[in-house]
Amino acid sequence: MPQLNWNDSKNLLSKLTFRRFINGSKVLGSYYISRILNKPVQWGYPVSISFEPTTSCNLRCPECPSGLRQFSRPTGMLQNDFFRRTIDEIHKELLYLIFYFQGEPYLNPDFLDMVKYASNKKIYTATSTNAHYLTDASAKKTVESGLDRLIISIDGTTQDVYQQYRVGGNLDKVLEGARNIMKWKKELKSKTPFVFFQFLVVKPNEHQVEDIKRLAKEVGVDEVRFKTAQVYDYETDPNNLIPTIDKYSRYKKNANGTYSAKNKLANRCWKLQHANVITWDGLVVPCCFDKDATHQLGNLKTQSFKEIWHNDNYKQFRNELMKSRKNIDICANCSEGVSVWKD
Repeated sequence: MPQLNWNDSKNLLSKLTFRRFINGSKVLGSYYISRILNKPVQWGYPVSISFEPTTSCNLRCPECPSGLRQFSRPTGMLQNDFFRRTIDEIHKELLYLIFYFQGEPYLNPDFLDMVKYASNKKIYTATSTNAHYLTDASAKKTVESGLDRLIISIDGTTQDVYQQYRVGGNLDKVLEGARNIMKWKKELKSKTPFVFFQFLVVKPNEHQVEDIKRLAKEVGVDEVRFKTAQVYDYETDPNNLIPTIDKYSRYKKNANGTYSAKNKLANRCWKLQHANVITWDGLVVPCCFDKDATHQLGNLKTQSFKEIWHNDNYKQFRNELMKSRKNIDICANCSEGVSVWKD
């Protein structure tokens, strides 16, 4: 799960029931037992799940399948009734629910109703948005929904820099949306959502790292976090996105001018142990790096979630990862341990 500050941590802990604590302990224990035995052991059910509200997006970011309209899987919107059925099955063990995979969540007209449904189940809820749809009315509804965490992607402090990655985006609209959220938090005397600017550090914006801290303070958001960029063709970096500042890069430059991933890819994965992703149409996949859902572990339209979590597909994938993770394509670009941090 993502980093939490003190107030955010208290909020998360308030959702921790005895059953969720026991489940989390089982999951953590199975992770370490797996490492000791060098074979997969899976106790309990996911602590955290990502649910995809939609594959649609209003922007055209150059490293995003949604922005590029290059999905090889079907596209569409998560349906409220299907979402509720799934949450009803898993909410007693589930602590953390992320309303995001691909696409812009606010394009789904039922998005905030789904947030409210999950919040009423005492699940910690989070989402990531490009903030173009945070009008005054939707900002008010966001605060009222009980959303616990709102990540606002803002990858530049001036329009000319911002639009180099967020192609088709309007920085003024993003800032207006952020201010609307902060206004309604104050008006409604709400401690949530915890709001932070997420700055994806790429070569065109790396000179604005200090500027985004000042801008965040001016707008009044709770925090700024920096994220390293995933570059698909990172060996040659054709879009010239890999930053020159080493600590903001997932990749290291080789003597011949090409790049390689910093992650050494040990044959273990905490994310696989405690979390997974559900696409808008009910496919269960290992993690957010499987953007085209090529590693389908189950389908919630034909099986229950708990059946899928322990089915043969999952067992085979866990075995493959512990034997040779480097041979799993979606792991090659994994940022585990180096992707997001506070400065």
